[in-house]
Amino acid sequence: MNFLANIFDRLAATPDRKIIQELRPDRNVAITAGEMLGRIDTARAFLRSAGLCKGDRLALLAANGIAWAALDLAAMAEGIVVVPLYTRQAPPELVAMMQDCQPKLICCGDAALRDAIAVSWPHAPRTALVEEIFMIGAGSAPGSAAQASREVALTPDDPITIIYTSGTSGEAKGVVLTARNVTHMLSCTTVRLDLLMNASASADSETAFHYLPFCFAASWILLLSCLSRRSVLHLSTDLTRLADDLRATAPDYCLNVPTLLERMCSAIEAQIASRGGLTYKIFTNAKAAYLQRADGSAADGVLWVTLGRMLIFPAIRKKIGPNLKALICGSAPLNKETQLFFMMLGIPVLQAYGLTETTAICTLDVPGKVEPGTVGSAIPGLEMRLGEQGEILVRGPNVFGGYWNRPEETAKALANGWFHTGDQGEQTAAGNWRIVGRLKSLVILNSGHNIAPEPLEESILRALPGAQQAVVFGNGRSYLSAVITGNVPHNIAEAKIAELNAALPHYRQIRAFHMENQPLTIESGLLTANGKLRRDAIAARFHNEIEAMYHRNPQ
Repeated sequence: MNFLANIFDRLAATPDRKIIQELRPDRNVAITAGEMLGRIDTARAFLRSAGLCKGDRLALLAANGIAWAALDLAAMAEGIVVVPLYTRQAPPELVAMMQDCQPKLICCGDAALRDAIAVSWPHAPRTALVEEIFMIGAGSAPGSAAQASREVALTPDDPITIIYTSGTSGEAKGVVLTARNVTHMLSCTTVRLDLLMNASASADSETAFHYLPFCFAASWILLLSCLSRRSVLHLSTDLTRLADDLRATAPDYCLNVPTLLERMCSAIEAQIASRGGLTYKIFTNAKAAYLQRADGSAADGVLWVTLGRMLIFPAIRKKIGPNLKALICGSAPLNKETQLFFMMLGIPVLQAYGLTETTAICTLDVPGKVEPGTVGSAIPGLEMRLGEQGEILVRGPNVFGGYWNRPEETAKALANGWFHTGDQGEQTAAGNWRIVGRLKSLVILNSGHNIAPEPLEESILRALPGAQQAVVFGNGRSYLSAVITGNVPHNIAEAKIAELNAALPHYRQIRAFHMENQPLTIESGLLTANGKLRRDAIAARFHNEIEAMYHRNPQ
């Protein structure tokens, strides 16, 4: 049975079970399994009336919500290929991707976005507002809708989605994923979630909290995983209310990006520092002792850690989420110290690594067997090995078959039967993988030294509270430099970078830096849709500043 038929069977088996709840500032809106099937049937009827057939593309540009999920499921059930796009991207970027895949229908979440697309693409295909699709069939009978929605027109090799890559170093490419890819991936996520939830206990339901856009592969896989299980998925629709929503929902798990977890750490530490006194002393000593012991230091801090666990950590854990069994983290490397911070509080952080081309996931931490600083072991059925320059190569049933209309790019990515991830990695003795850097961002000094910039950038951000981003440069140069954004006084940045340099070999030292008050943003074109650095664009934007750093300090 493919993943979609499985989801429909589960929804039909428990029609009165709540499956998704939107957390809105004014009120919460929930939907049951039976009501979802009714929404799906309404959307399928609309798509048929709009003339869409199997293999046609549908562009979906809307915020997370019940309607997004229903329309996505409806289109896939009809054999229509869904192209989910990130609404925060500039309209010209969205239009470029749509012109590449040529959708027959564009579904927008709001009129303003629809109108902006029309300006950039005067001859765009038919456009519909998502809310209007569901208003058309609001009065349909739930029973007949549920039965009709269980019909699935998919074979294992049918394409079901085209997800555009973030384009960190060039034009975004459309990754084509099939029903087979997703069916295998959901079998893997289910096994890991069963371990996390102790499935043998046969819990009636589980609670998940989510805020990341469904247009990203990992976020979409979480949505489908929850629909494949007895889960209630709570969707945060207001990022300014994340902490309150997380606390109120009291979930068993949620998917995160490193940035949020790092901000949570900073906020917790700042709050405790403001209290001062014995609480601050116990916390700082307990943290120092815990981190030293985690790194294998012989330092004796058992007393401080014990006091922290007795007097402070439970209260912090309760404020974050009293029922949390794990924070799941992916999309970018997570600082090891951040992972250990939450582990110290008694909240496991499970890491995942993957790319859109691997249906979001290559590795997943096994609950109870986490090795801090790594991203877990390969999922079942996937082979992983290292190629030239330590590049991670993978093959398996979750690996895509190619990019949309890009045969040359596809052949290059899948050379010799292996997908070339472009990431550098290494495997630990325990079988877990560690991500070292990205080949395309590799800095090669004119001395011949190859340097992955990501670890250095993470070190700079850890050393400089108030810094938001750090970008290391030096390709073809004699030494490394960095552009750092955020509100950090120059003299403090200089002192902290000097401290970092003292522990580094000469070729990895940062010899010059430029401070920039304004952060890099998606809107400025300097970050990808999921917040990754667009290094080429950043280098172009700060060309003069970078040149000035090397002219001031030639070596």
